[in-house]
Formats: sequence, C-alpha cells, structure tokens
Amino acid sequence: MNRIIKIIASLFVVVSMASCYYDNKDQMYPQVVVAACDTATVNYSTTVKTILATNCNGCHSTAAAPSSGGGIILDTYTGVKAYVTNGKLYGSIAQNGTASPMPKNMAKMDNCTINKIAVWINRGALNN
Repeated sequence: MNRIIKIIASLFVVVSMASCYYDNKDQMYPQVVVAACDTATVNYSTTVKTILATNCNGCHSTAAAPSSGGGIILDTYTGVKAYVTNGKLYGSIAQNGTASPMPKNMAKMDNCTINKIAVWINRGALNN
C-alpha cells in the first residue's frame, strides 16, 4: 500500500512540475494590427479599374472575353456599369450566391477590396 502511495505521489509531483511554464504574454497573445480599409477616396479610375485589371481582366477584357470570359467585358466603364446594374459584379466578387463566384479558380478577394467596390457601387458607380 505504501508503495502505491509513493508511486501516486511521485506521479503527482512529475505531472505538476511538467505543467509549469513561464511564457511571455506578448509571445502567447501577440497584438494583431489590422490595417484600416480606406474607402474615402474610392473612385472608378484609380480604385475600381485597378482592382478589376488585377483580378478580372485576364479573362474579362475586350480581347479575352470572347474566348475565356463568357463575353463579360470589365476593362471598360460601359462593360463594368452593365454588371453593376444587374448586380452580378458585386455578387460575383462577394461570392454571396447570387452570381458565379469570381475570380474563378482563385482565392476570394480580400474584404477591403470587396468593400471598396461596394462603396463605389453604393455611391452611384460613377465614371470618375
């Protein structure tokens, strides 16, 4: 019986010593800095056009659309405006189930990028 008590006591000491650790709070809980999404200066010519050129115009440009983009042209304001009006531009990039998710076979655009397009649309989708 004494032997069993000694074994249990030894196990308790070993387990309690193994569970002690001294980590730095900053290493365990790092402060994540989230960059603000600046939507104050969103416009078509410098913001939306650049986003679409980077993410969409490989397939949806005037040159590529007939063969790979299903006839959807997003490298001109007129083409973009048509898809804003029918709701498919935002539905595609937000991947909300109302249109084909885009960019096809790629990761969804980050929330800030999607937000910028949403702000532009909500401000009237002007050709500015």
